[in-house]
Amino acid sequence: MKMKNIILGTAFALTSVFAFGQVDRSKAPVPGPAPEINIPEPIVFDLDNGMKVILSPNDKIPKVSFNLVMGSDPRLEGKKAGLSDMAGDLLMSGTTKRSKDDIDNETDFIGAYLSANSSGMYLSVLTKHMEKGLDLMTDVMKNANFPESEFERIKKQYESGLYSVKTDPSSMISNAMNKAIFSSNHPYGEVMTEATLNNIKRQDVIDFYKQQYTPAGSYLVIVGDINEAQAKKIANERFGEWEGGVPFEKDYNKGISPKGNRVIFVEKPGAVQSVISVAFPIDMIPGDENQIKLSTLNKLFGGGGFGTRLMQNLREDKAYTYGAYSSLDVDRKGSYISAEGSFRNEVSDSAIIQFLYEFNRITEEMVTAEELTLNKASMAGSFARTLESPRTIANFALNTYRNELPSDYYQTYLQKLSKVSEDDIMKMATAYITPNNLNIIVVGNKDVLESLKQFDADGNIEIFDAFGDPKVENTLKPADISKKEVFENYLMAVTQTSKMKKANKKISKVKSMKRDAVVVPNQAPMELKMTTYFMAPNKMASKMEFNGMVLQEEKFDGSKGVTKMMNQQGGFDTVELTEEEIADKNKTASIFPEYSLLCHEEDFELLGIESRDGVDMYVIKYTIGKTTTTTHYNKETSLKAYSETLEVTEEGPQSIVSIYSQFTDYKGFLFPTKTSQVVESVGMTATIKEIEFNGKVDEKMFEVE
Repeated sequence: MKMKNIILGTAFALTSVFAFGQVDRSKAPVPGPAPEINIPEPIVFDLDNGMKVILSPNDKIPKVSFNLVMGSDPRLEGKKAGLSDMAGDLLMSGTTKRSKDDIDNETDFIGAYLSANSSGMYLSVLTKHMEKGLDLMTDVMKNANFPESEFERIKKQYESGLYSVKTDPSSMISNAMNKAIFSSNHPYGEVMTEATLNNIKRQDVIDFYKQQYTPAGSYLVIVGDINEAQAKKIANERFGEWEGGVPFEKDYNKGISPKGNRVIFVEKPGAVQSVISVAFPIDMIPGDENQIKLSTLNKLFGGGGFGTRLMQNLREDKAYTYGAYSSLDVDRKGSYISAEGSFRNEVSDSAIIQFLYEFNRITEEMVTAEELTLNKASMAGSFARTLESPRTIANFALNTYRNELPSDYYQTYLQKLSKVSEDDIMKMATAYITPNNLNIIVVGNKDVLESLKQFDADGNIEIFDAFGDPKVENTLKPADISKKEVFENYLMAVTQTSKMKKANKKISKVKSMKRDAVVVPNQAPMELKMTTYFMAPNKMASKMEFNGMVLQEEKFDGSKGVTKMMNQQGGFDTVELTEEEIADKNKTASIFPEYSLLCHEEDFELLGIESRDGVDMYVIKYTIGKTTTTTHYNKETSLKAYSETLEVTEEGPQSIVSIYSQFTDYKGFLFPTKTSQVVESVGMTATIKEIEFNGKVDEKMFEVE
């Protein structure tokens, strides 16, 4: 029957074409009238404690979701910037009734999904397990207790994350843009730094939770296999007795427009590409009568797809980039427009010229009927697809109440969109876009710095750090010992000797070493096994395994070296070391790299003494081949605190930050039990399980085939 319908439908279509003539494909089809949208009215009721409940029943799937949204405005956090994010990440860390493991295990057992952040909670659960799921959700909502151990664990994760910010251009440009648009006097312009993280205490998290999680002004959005009577019963029984203070409310600046174009630069050493953002604030709130028109302008300007003006210019015509996009962010507390892309160093200034050209052009030339029609059709299609989800209907209701939108805002969306004209786009462009008052933000190599001066109104480029603050050059104090003594003091500390002669003797007795460690990526719940080998005088090997499967392997026998890495086909990509790389490898081939480097004094330098978090550290820098390493040694203990490594590769620079902690005695030698590493934006922690000295090590481990 289905095939018959398809054949008949095809026949009718062909009949229509031949009966009424050939279609003229040189002209765009004339759009018909915008369809009326029949959006089911959600069921809305209030609880006595100030919570508004929005229900969208749908019994097609035996599941139900509960989305709890807090009613408070964002708060300024000042010297504790990042507190709300940290509190949100800790909400699921335990309650007075359940540990974190209990919550995770009970959630998994019923096949539910439960998440929480600083602004609310979300539960999705099978209808038959709804009561159990609500037990977990309301327990976290009312009884989160933020265990000290979890607080310290999350804080360590944030520390690693902050190191990754210094090498992640996306984070850098986001921080700089938010600071430029909103300033530090707005919650959207606040950025967590090492200093603000250290200021956050567990009690601060508890206080934030008590202030933020309150029923007054909050919204509970229920979607799925549940009727009105059930929803009212659950809302009153589970949430009706919940008590708390009034929601926090505050007005902030709507964004700060620069006087003339403003150029901000953030350095990413060795970068082969510049990430460029052109951004500026706009005076608009959700539901503004101009929002649909301005959204249409953004869509055709650079809001997605290959047909936008930015993509056609910067990618298709100029071939400067793989993609250039624009976005319109409309928020109750601050809105803005931005355009962004990544560009080769040599065309960074040319790309900015084209960005400025397009911003000027949109304010001066009328858009064509064709591009407007195509983009409006794309927007209408996207909107129609969202209506397929029951959750969308509930979220429409949430937005309507929270942002005080007209009751028919979404029902009339397509009608309003269909009426947007070329004249409307020009009016939006001239009203909201000021091509000579833009923030031009560039993250990249300092080699492009000089070429950026032409775009600043005063010719003065502002230099920001990775966290969006004006960069302060770190002045180092002169060192009070020599560079050789820094290494010698470190080696005496790790060998637990008082003289270098004794340290030399102790290290020389190590003929072989095997070290087993467990590596846990921050982003994935998995354990990798890392085994490293050393055999005197200069043989080294390592391998990384997962469930007994070798993922990566390195071998160096003193005269040859090779790296093997598993590829997507299950085989291995093999790279042999060059003569230069072999010579470089020999400079650090030892159980302690510093021991070998002492024989190559010309390769390292002592920069001075730097104070970090009140601790004085000697800073040593050495460049071997294409890799530059800067290492900090605690002045008091002589132990290594952390290092930053920058390796220049064909794909661009790769940054690795290593933090060393918990130095432990392993048969007379001190090694850091924990090493937290951030490779670009990927964090991981390696924990030593065992170190064996002078045991039996098969020499085949070092053989290069």
